[in-house]
Amino acid sequence: MRHSTKIVHPCTIGALGYNANLNAIKKARFMPSFDIVCEANMIEVKNALDQANKEISTRFDFKGSDSRVEQKERELTAYADDDFKLGQVRDVLTGKMAKRNVDTRFLDIGKVEKIGGDKVKQVIKVRNGIESELAKKIVKVIKEAKLKVQASIQGEEVRVSGTKRDDLQAAIALVRKDVTEVPLNFQNFRD
Repeated sequence: MRHSTKIVHPCTIGALGYNANLNAIKKARFMPSFDIVCEANMIEVKNALDQANKEISTRFDFKGSDSRVEQKERELTAYADDDFKLGQVRDVLTGKMAKRNVDTRFLDIGKVEKIGGDKVKQVIKVRNGIESELAKKIVKVIKEAKLKVQASIQGEEVRVSGTKRDDLQAAIALVRKDVTEVPLNFQNFRD
């Protein structure tokens, strides 16, 4: 027995045709988009930390003291002999970060803790990812502007997609203007 293949004429597929459906699928899949993230360059943070420790070890006012800054992944710990020197250690660290173009708004400075005698320490966390409250604020700002883009929260980042590149650039300008409490990066711009 022979198998017969049925040939379908392109006009019988529908009024729009097969190619129109294929184009709609391609547009949906490759819609221009970008991601909004809050992420410090940890290599530059490490470099700033090393420079700060080097300056602290050579400065005359820290001579004979146990002042230093240590790093464990995204957590920095500043140690000093007293509160005044701890403040100076923080100032040296933030100065070195500013010189390395690391925004100090990435730093979440904790409480000062006593660790014995007069010695103190302070935990400084480096922010990573957008917190849920801030992500909701970003989505709300974009929706209230009534731009032709969609914003969605995806874990610790916000993805913004739209049909036109100009709309996406307007969304970037809007977010830069309205959200100033944390430094935001715009990544993965797909056209």
